[in-house]
Amino acid sequence: MFYKKNLINKIIQIGTLCGNKNYTPGYSGNISARYKNGMLITVSGSANGYLKKEDIVYTDFKGKSLEKGKKPSSEKFLHIEIYKQRPDIDFIIHVHSPYLSSFASAGKDLLAPIMAENVFYFRGIPLAEYALPSSMDLVENTVKYFKKYDAVLMENHGFIIASKTIEDAYLKLELAESYAQVVLNTEILGCAKMLTKEQEQAVLNLR
Repeated sequence: MFYKKNLINKIIQIGTLCGNKNYTPGYSGNISARYKNGMLITVSGSANGYLKKEDIVYTDFKGKSLEKGKKPSSEKFLHIEIYKQRPDIDFIIHVHSPYLSSFASAGKDLLAPIMAENVFYFRGIPLAEYALPSSMDLVENTVKYFKKYDAVLMENHGFIIASKTIEDAYLKLELAESYAQVVLNTEILGCAKMLTKEQEQAVLNLR
């Protein structure tokens, strides 16, 4: 079991890293950590890159704030449903990083096997159908992909990733954003050279 203070410090640290990398510009995005019978999540209107301890709130899995005067992120139910579906996941990062958000806004997934490392770490990054931010439709459209994947693009919105540790979630966010940039560059250069089915499966066999 993690201590609340340690989890809050981890969320602040990762939020700062995301801000420094321009993965979470302005007020965009939210971060959470599983805690006891609920979660710690950034409050509504907070900026991930400039978090303070008062910007983190403890909520139950019904979305109710357990700290007076603190309102959790409007996308709390997205986090809650991922935690409910995936007991192996303890941390979630949602961002609007430029390259990943570009693919999301173009309605393009990142499922094609272009780089071995990304096949290994992600298998692919699917695209969830658009729904109004903070709506239950958004939750339904996105969460279903977490049955198979740990990272999802959200159409005309952004990117969300979940993991057992917050460090792993952040490092895979770095990988995914870099991958999106590489894929875009291959489009500029003409086209990407795909891995064959056999090459892709050989990489997956290493998992």
